[in-house]
Amino acid sequence: QRTSLSLMEDMPLSHSGPQGTRRSSWKQWCLYSVIALLLLLFSFSTLILTFLPLKTASEPCIAKFGPSPLKWQMTCPKLPCVNKTANEKLEILQNGLYLIYGQVTPNTTYKEPAPFAVRLRKNEDIIQALTNNSKIQNVGGTYELRAGDILELIYNSDHQVLKNHTYWGIVLLANP
Repeated sequence: QRTSLSLMEDMPLSHSGPQGTRRSSWKQWCLYSVIALLLLLFSFSTLILTFLPLKTASEPCIAKFGPSPLKWQMTCPKLPCVNKTANEKLEILQNGLYLIYGQVTPNTTYKEPAPFAVRLRKNEDIIQALTNNSKIQNVGGTYELRAGDILELIYNSDHQVLKNHTYWGIVLLANP
């Protein structure tokens, strides 16, 4: 009995496979599971986007403010998607998916106490803020907007940006 116990003490706790093979660890299993889940999620979201009731805008609807002269330049489709309401404000007239784009060029000689701040707002809510005054910055993104939304690009001070090098605009990409 004594010899059989001592023999068991010398036995390895796990079965080993052929020399040189490794068992996959739980970390690898988790990594593979996460990758498979992400692929499944991506495939599912692609299917949803494919069957969404959005259709590409039939006519171009584009509005651009600046850089010079500082006024709105708008395309003239039969059914406009935006309306200029004030200096740099736009009212959305059609529900849809819009691309907002722009470039803000800071005035590097501006040395007043007001901090550099440029904000893209929708209905008084900030949807993007720029605070780096050391380089030219891009503003915008793709947003779902509703009729009646008001968009504007505002600055802490008009002297903080070089208006003849700053612009922003909007393009209707798709209608519901």
